[in-house]
Amino acid sequence: MDSGIETIHGRTAQLIVPEHAKNTRYRHFLLAIVVAIFSFLAIIVLVSHAIIAWNLAYPYVPSLESNPYDEKNLTYEIAVYPSRSGETTVDSWYIPANLSESRSISKQTIILSHGYGANREETWVPMYDLAELMNELDYNVVMFDYGYASKTYSAPATWGSEEKNQLLAVVDYAQQRGAEKIIVWGFSMGAGTALQAALESEQIDALILDSLFLPSPDTLYTNLKQYVDLPKYPTTAIISELLPLWTNHVFSNTPAQSILNNNYDIPLYIVHGTSDNKADYHIAEQIAANQHNEHSSLWVIENGQHELLFRKDPNRYMKNISEFLSNI
Repeated sequence: MDSGIETIHGRTAQLIVPEHAKNTRYRHFLLAIVVAIFSFLAIIVLVSHAIIAWNLAYPYVPSLESNPYDEKNLTYEIAVYPSRSGETTVDSWYIPANLSESRSISKQTIILSHGYGANREETWVPMYDLAELMNELDYNVVMFDYGYASKTYSAPATWGSEEKNQLLAVVDYAQQRGAEKIIVWGFSMGAGTALQAALESEQIDALILDSLFLPSPDTLYTNLKQYVDLPKYPTTAIISELLPLWTNHVFSNTPAQSILNNNYDIPLYIVHGTSDNKADYHIAEQIAANQHNEHSSLWVIENGQHELLFRKDPNRYMKNISEFLSNI
């Protein structure tokens, strides 16, 4: 017997399929197609967001190209030690202060905290020039790589969660080297990390914050949208859920909110530009407004761009920084 055909007493008869059965089969077929299409699109969305999350956790950072001695004739030591959490390793340069013969050891140290997507050299700031200037002002200087910037001790970017432990390890090291006054000079996410570290440590005596960036799902999306035009929802939710797969750290608004609402006991000198397209200067204004320390202040530079504030007016920039350091 063939499908749909039946032979009765030598005569062939066509079986009649009820109309409602045809409609049911058609609806099932359409449903299967719709489910397949949505499943395919969901996989595409998930995979694309997973790739974005992976690239955020492991950003491209160039290798170190020089060192303090080759660039500025500054004597330095290589120092490697575990982060305060013990989960990652910190690779750093320790540059002793350029003191007169009457004093052999400086008890004040400045830690340069670089931004996301850069290493300790961060040429657009530029770090070597700042290290040289601080060295001449009798400060020891520590330059180091966060884990996501290190080629030797590579670790994922955790948006401050583990980076703060790396920075606190540098603070511990500076103190072990005899520092009694420790100042962290942070740039972009390195400034946001400095604020997060200062919430947990009394060893930090002051912060200089240039173009400070506070990592959160919202600020992440603002920066991501400059490169990929994706809707805010569900983009931020998906990436926030995927990032822990690569970093083993939860990504949330909590650290940013803690910083925004905090009145720090130590002086903060905040420098921000009105044309910063990565970190809204209104956030800097909000943080500055919460500070009650008499030496805390905010300098908003008209048309200043993200991490290019030093280059806009180097003389005034260093004059203001020097005045802040002398006051504290």
